[in-house]
Amino acid sequence: MAMRRFGEEERLLLFEMESKVGIGMGERLGPGFMSERERSLSRGRAWIYDGEGKVMATKRSSCKRALVEFLDGNDEDADKVYRFQILLPNGANTRLTLHDPGEEMFIHEFVHAIRVEVEKIEKSSQGSRRKIMWNNDIYLEDMHESKMKKKICFSSFKPNKCHILKLHDGGGPSVGTYNNMWDLTPDTDLLQELPAEYTFETALADLIDNSLQAVWSNSPGERRLVSVTLEERKVVIFDSGPGMDGSDENSITKWGKMGSSNHRSSRKIAIGGKAPYLTPFFGMFGYGGPIASMHLGRHAIVSSKTKESKKVYTLHLSREALMKRSADKCIWRADGGIRDPLDEEIQLSPHGSFTKVEIHNLKLRCMETFKLRYWLKDVYFPYIQCDEHLTSKRTTMPIEFQVNHTDLAEIASGEVAVTNLHSCNGPDFVLQLHLTINEGDPTSTSSGSRSCRQANARLKCVYFPIVEGKENIDRILEKLQVDGFPTKEDFEKFSRVSIRRLGRLLPDARWRALPFMEPQNKKGEKGQLLRRCCHRVKCFIDTDAGFSPTPSKTDLAHHDFFTLVLRNIGSKPSGEESATIEIRKDGKPLNLLNLEKEFHDWVFQMHALYDEEAECGEDEPVLVFCPSRKNKLGISADGNGIKYHQSVVRVHKVIRRKGRLWESGQKVKIIKGAVGCSKNNLYATLEYFLLEGFQGDAGGEAHLVCRLVGCPDEKGCLLVVNDGYASLNIRDSRLFPISEIDNGKIQPIDGVAWNYQLEKKQEKAPSWIDILTSEHCSQLNIKGELPLDIPVEAGYDPPDEIVAVIRPSCYNTSTSSKGLDQKFIVKDDLEMSMEVRLVCGGKGSPGGDLVFAQRIKPSLRNGFHGLYIFPLRPRKAKLFCKSGVYIFSFSVVCKDSSCKKRELSVAVKPASSIVEWKLYDKGGPLGDKSVPIRVGSHVSYLSVTCLDQFMNSIPFSSLPIVKIKVSTKDFLLANIDKMKIAVSSNQLFVEITDMLFESSKLDVIRPCYEAALGVYSLEDVLIVEVPCRAMPGPPSSIKMQCSSEVEKHLSPGTVIKEFVLEVLDACGNHIEEGVEIPVQVDGLCFQDYLGSIRKVSDQGNINLSGLLKVTAGYGSRVHVLVSVGGKVIFEKMFRVMKRELRVISKMRRYMAITIHL
Repeated sequence: MAMRRFGEEERLLLFEMESKVGIGMGERLGPGFMSERERSLSRGRAWIYDGEGKVMATKRSSCKRALVEFLDGNDEDADKVYRFQILLPNGANTRLTLHDPGEEMFIHEFVHAIRVEVEKIEKSSQGSRRKIMWNNDIYLEDMHESKMKKKICFSSFKPNKCHILKLHDGGGPSVGTYNNMWDLTPDTDLLQELPAEYTFETALADLIDNSLQAVWSNSPGERRLVSVTLEERKVVIFDSGPGMDGSDENSITKWGKMGSSNHRSSRKIAIGGKAPYLTPFFGMFGYGGPIASMHLGRHAIVSSKTKESKKVYTLHLSREALMKRSADKCIWRADGGIRDPLDEEIQLSPHGSFTKVEIHNLKLRCMETFKLRYWLKDVYFPYIQCDEHLTSKRTTMPIEFQVNHTDLAEIASGEVAVTNLHSCNGPDFVLQLHLTINEGDPTSTSSGSRSCRQANARLKCVYFPIVEGKENIDRILEKLQVDGFPTKEDFEKFSRVSIRRLGRLLPDARWRALPFMEPQNKKGEKGQLLRRCCHRVKCFIDTDAGFSPTPSKTDLAHHDFFTLVLRNIGSKPSGEESATIEIRKDGKPLNLLNLEKEFHDWVFQMHALYDEEAECGEDEPVLVFCPSRKNKLGISADGNGIKYHQSVVRVHKVIRRKGRLWESGQKVKIIKGAVGCSKNNLYATLEYFLLEGFQGDAGGEAHLVCRLVGCPDEKGCLLVVNDGYASLNIRDSRLFPISEIDNGKIQPIDGVAWNYQLEKKQEKAPSWIDILTSEHCSQLNIKGELPLDIPVEAGYDPPDEIVAVIRPSCYNTSTSSKGLDQKFIVKDDLEMSMEVRLVCGGKGSPGGDLVFAQRIKPSLRNGFHGLYIFPLRPRKAKLFCKSGVYIFSFSVVCKDSSCKKRELSVAVKPASSIVEWKLYDKGGPLGDKSVPIRVGSHVSYLSVTCLDQFMNSIPFSSLPIVKIKVSTKDFLLANIDKMKIAVSSNQLFVEITDMLFESSKLDVIRPCYEAALGVYSLEDVLIVEVPCRAMPGPPSSIKMQCSSEVEKHLSPGTVIKEFVLEVLDACGNHIEEGVEIPVQVDGLCFQDYLGSIRKVSDQGNINLSGLLKVTAGYGSRVHVLVSVGGKVIFEKMFRVMKRELRVISKMRRYMAITIHL
């Protein structure tokens, strides 16, 4: 591009472009700023800017190249850009970007740039930090502990990378944590891919996946350790992988920034290879670390170190801080720090690199430690101990895996270990599966428009035979139950398929049998046998990274094509997809027909080698076809049902075993260790012998039906034959494998031993219900107990759980030890109910109002059986808030139909702190209801009560001194002191009776007469106030206003111009408007037609001006009288003027006749 002069508009456009690409980010610095930059460019100097775009310093450079760079953007000799993150000694940090600064720069120029930026941050930030000492002792230090005191040589730093430097000012020790040190802002597209939900286990497994991926890349000879430490409120995951630091290539921010993981790009490497495909590139979405850690707890600290770095870099994640910053600016920034490695960390990782994730303030309830060990060993079994090295025939341990310092390779439990223990010794039926699918436009001929997707899997079918008359699958389920891992599965629902992806178990992928494992259209006895034996096969599938998991990595993606193909192996393909499915066995290809045939042959081979046949009886059997309760024909020691798989059962009363006869009614001892008798010896009566199938059938089961000591005859096994049809009902009897006779686990006993066991059984029979104390509960890790001894205040926090047990007859509270003892706890599988009722003195139903009720079965806690644990946490809102007596009623119906009951009571008194006062009349609480009061009248009844926060009335210990005032907002109408005050009989109310209201100030509030009646303490503090209507009393007196003519010049026929009667009550208040007053007149008449009954006006008077006319004659008296209730309250008499003749002169002697007076 040719150089030319720029006009003013072009020059401004240039600077605007600079601000967008990074040389001039930020606001302008004033009028002189533009001319200075312009002069600098004309002199050929490059400007140095901070992260906000302010000019920090200048360096000599080519002006021409800068202009070409911004206008063309394609200059091959582009300026070198250096980026620095400066850690300040007061815990803050800032960033600087330098464009082509040359080979070196004086330290004071660089520090000046930092200072300007820091001062700008201090102006915009809130809060105070330690002041930085900008003196001559200041210097910089890189992460290799190299100090820069005079110059900075840029040849030591790579351009276009971010380098961390620490600023030292000599003003005291530097901090170890820096605010907003790391930028974790994710791509917005990733936020739409987050998993819907997490559990504690899946979130923890995501973090362990990161650690496993890290240690897998360690060099030979370096320790491969993954350690999980589980504490009450904290989880720590430590691995000895390569670690992270502050560099761009290996930045610790990649751990906390969603979508920045390097492991997702390694997925293609994990496609192919040999089973079990131990290549732990599990990453799929790039958010496992931050999302999992923030799901587990509210705060996480990630500490990491590489072999090259001397320091440990830390990243601090806070859920609340991230959410607040995300909501404010859509930016996630996290605190960080740099520290020295700990001795413990160096000891765990001798080669010097590691990553440690500490999660604090756990949100989810974590698993018990022993369960977590078993669960993690199941999930990562081939990484912990791998048996796939057939050439060496030894077990290897690829990863050293610890949970709370216990090596998982040393524990011998868990579902995988138990399953392996009960499988036969082979040979296994193994298939290799290779899948290929072409995705994209099938009609396009372009190679770029279609992509080829591949996946591999190994299917290993293992046979679990029936041994000694019992299915090994049932033994697996029983063992898991005993180990504390109960499952809802039984023989029929048992998962026939287990899947691992890259060696990691997908725990939710518990499929039913694959199509080729289920025989179709097989008839006859051989077909029945094949169906029964196929139920003893489980397929273990190992897949590579070609198969896609769900976001939580607990199952294969349900609608993925490869998942659908795998689910339907053995069925005919639909042909709708352009896919290739290749199946091989022992290296040879198999079609579907050969696959089914070879699998059936293998099943029959396993049956012939490992399955045991049933026995024959000595008497004629009773055949029971399709027995009732077929799915639970027997009950094992743990309560699970034994399922028969044939349609007929032979019932015998006599059988020969070990050279002797065993007969119905015989007393036997079942020794501890027998199937169904895991802890104590049992004593029983033989009832029947059950053999599955017809005589000669292979693979049938055989059991003894036993009625245990203490079980009555009427609850034992019932065999009924009616019209040739037999039915069998086990009821409360128990079944044991007949092979236990051969093992010596079942032995006959005599009558003396039997009677002795009957007596012992009576001593252990349920006697009464006991509620465990806090001392007992502490052994179960349960805090708190019911407060039975003393009353508690309302709001008392009840315990989370109440534990009830059934005590046997031999239990004695005075002689028994203080600790829990299993022998004094009945373990019968009963159902206990608990009812909680509240009795409030005199209120509600006589037995109390039902608060809530529960029914539960006994459970196991800390090794103790027979515990009836009633959870109270969901009911806390209903407990101990209302005052009264809470009655806890426990009841249980025993096996002998007897009912045991127990009642406990908890007294709850109101809380001591007063929250509210309420005023009542005879009708109840007044609330906003207005109280009518009248001058001179008594208020018959008012009462005051004080309430706590739960609206319980707090009793009065003594009679309080209260005052009652009637007032408006700005004016006091009356202090009422004429009343009677007493405390109610139940001490809950202060009763106020015969309260007399007197006030002469009601004219202030007329005509509405609205006021407030308040109850005050002795110190004039308002206690409670309600609206009232303060009305004047009845008419008591009248004031008259009249014109002067009434007194002196009243003449007949005169209409009185002014005549007003002011009607007042006893206290001088004007009577309210509308009151009717009888006005009686004599010698006067009313000019209108309203008569003598007159209503008081809104002015409190009766205005008769212009309405009264004198009717009396000269010299007569006029009388006005007002009486109310028979009492004269006003009387006034007036005299009409007199008329008389006077001689005013001498009369003439003669006068005209016409003159008259």
